[in-house]
Amino acid sequence: MVFNDLDAFLDRAARERRDAPLALVFLEDGRAAGATVQHLRRLGFARIAVLGAPHHALDPAHATHVDRIRYDATVPGAVAAAVDAVTAATPGRWIHYCFNAEFLFFPFCESRSIRDLVTFVETERRASVLTFVVDLYAGDLAAHPDGVAPEDAHMDRAGYFALPRRTAAGHPRERQLDFYGGLKFRFEEHVPPARRRIDRVGLFRAAPGLRLGDDHRFNIQEYNTYACPWHNNVTAAICSFRSAKALRANPGSRFEIGRFTWDHSVRFEWRAQQLMDLGLMEPGQWF
Repeated sequence: MVFNDLDAFLDRAARERRDAPLALVFLEDGRAAGATVQHLRRLGFARIAVLGAPHHALDPAHATHVDRIRYDATVPGAVAAAVDAVTAATPGRWIHYCFNAEFLFFPFCESRSIRDLVTFVETERRASVLTFVVDLYAGDLAAHPDGVAPEDAHMDRAGYFALPRRTAAGHPRERQLDFYGGLKFRFEEHVPPARRRIDRVGLFRAAPGLRLGDDHRFNIQEYNTYACPWHNNVTAAICSFRSAKALRANPGSRFEIGRFTWDHSVRFEWRAQQLMDLGLMEPGQWF
């Protein structure tokens, strides 16, 4: 179904059952948008909303399975505003948000659905799942000059680290860290400091008063934690070509970066176990 604006979609979403997780896909361009939608369907998302300009076309094979919303996701603050609006209209519903050419993975997602995941998270009295944005990139930039190549995707197997997250007064925040790594770390001279983190709360349960900032953090601090006070919780990963696209689209970096691969590059295998083996997500105690 096509909606001319976000308000029209919200009117229907507010009247729907809220036990089915909702995926929001923001189109910055048309690259790999169909692949993102197809991946979300395989994970078990029954409702997928694609927000973007009309000229960013979707493959007709995928367009029939999504709600298409006319929305300019490239305006500063537009993504957070849309997530906040959907959150306010659908309290209690689990929401995943991502961009085109991004792919959500969680432990054992080949055999367990998104419903299985959120049901488990609820039993742990959690309302959010921390996701690490793992940069994907083409192994051959001559063949794929925009850096996007799902069939030739590579990732970093090393170079990830975390620093304490602090309050404005300089005190460490409980169970919160700022995570770094991937292309944003290796080519940090081309990335503004505020955009270098790779942590995002990409899956959460909507609640009254919940607000998302442009830095991908929520105003309710418990949503930004990586674990509960008692034990480690399940985490997930969003495997993303977004940094590769940006570095290749920016003239200041495009002509200074000859290749993305380095000694610690490995081919991305498109399976959850690889991400768990590299420590980029974990199943928690019992999932």
